[in-house]
Amino acid sequence: MCQYSAINGLIQDWHAVHYGAFITGGAGLVMVEAAAVRPEGRITPGDVGIWTDQQAQLLAEIPRFAHAHGVIAGIQIAHAGRKAAIHAPWNGGSPLSLEDGGWQGESASPLAFGEYPNPRELTIPEIELIKADFVAAAERALVADFDVVEIHAAHGYLLHSFLSPISNQRTDQYGGSLENRMRLLCDIASQVRSVIPANRALIVRISASDWVEGGWDIKDSVELARQLQARGVDMIDCSSGGNVATAQIPFGPGYQVDFAKQIQQETGMPTVAVGGIQSGRQAEEILESGHISAVMIGRALLGNPRWPLQAAKDLGEQVPWPKQYVRGYLYTD
Repeated sequence: MCQYSAINGLIQDWHAVHYGAFITGGAGLVMVEAAAVRPEGRITPGDVGIWTDQQAQLLAEIPRFAHAHGVIAGIQIAHAGRKAAIHAPWNGGSPLSLEDGGWQGESASPLAFGEYPNPRELTIPEIELIKADFVAAAERALVADFDVVEIHAAHGYLLHSFLSPISNQRTDQYGGSLENRMRLLCDIASQVRSVIPANRALIVRISASDWVEGGWDIKDSVELARQLQARGVDMIDCSSGGNVATAQIPFGPGYQVDFAKQIQQETGMPTVAVGGIQSGRQAEEILESGHISAVMIGRALLGNPRWPLQAAKDLGEQVPWPKQYVRGYLYTD
């Protein structure tokens, strides 16, 4: 969950406290927010970055603290594509002008997302540079000692914009057919996997559906999962939407769970269910229903960073609390 609170891509005190709360709150895996692989790939000027060694050096404090508490640390690596260069949400989320420090977005085709400015269509040499940016970001994540790297290919950001025929109208080897539209993500997955050792996990986050007729859909996602599995990806994180501003998405508890279930059932690829998961009981029922390997929680943890400890108690499970907090156990409802 992006915090939009970095300076020049560098994490700040806010991030240390933010992630520290989750690490001491019972989570098994804590995933650092989307870190831009290049300056143009930021959503806002306050995005975390991983395009420099200095940024990675500061980020290394998070896995160091996580490992000291027996928690796995992950990080998303991302490029915002045509949804780049906007104000932080609490400042309206509107596009930044060039005069205000903004920049032009980069995308598969020069097609705007909603009211955003038109992005610039990437050239073939620029696409090759972006592949290298993702690989370099993954290498920095490993140096920082993250256990998990997640390639963010969802929510209308750059890699999603290549996947969907709604946002990709190219006529070269990166556009047209499903195979061509998947090419950039598949190439990045292969190249990133080549630098990540077998004892570290590679996850890809996708939007399993654009939620519009003629857009990216679950059948495409199943085929993509097969292709990514063949390239050594360990797990698919199944979100949805974000590529069409007018899409009617049926938000509700667990509204994306069936996407994860179908992909794992049809491909055997382990999947993560996300979205609208609010209680430990609900999360447990999702796992017990079969064909889903894990759940990840976002907004519910923003509301309660110790959500996992509360969920365990609600389910009658005994999990270790940080010794500094054990005195508070009897006072949880």
